[in-house]
Amino acid sequence: MRLGTTEIILIALVVLLLFGGKKIPELMHGLGRGMKSFKDGMNGKDEATQATEAPSADKD
Repeated sequence: MRLGTTEIILIALVVLLLFGGKKIPELMHGLGRGMKSFKDGMNGKDEATQATEAPSADKD
């Protein structure tokens, strides 16, 4: 069961009608941020670890 070009276009039009043109970039930005956070979590990085590692890297 694959999605063809027609189905993808139909889904895109429905999303455009539901959310409007101005809201879609905000949704995609939030989705990208969530995916990055998920990847960082899978790699064992969290915000607290990143915050403590960044200042120590500047010290020589």
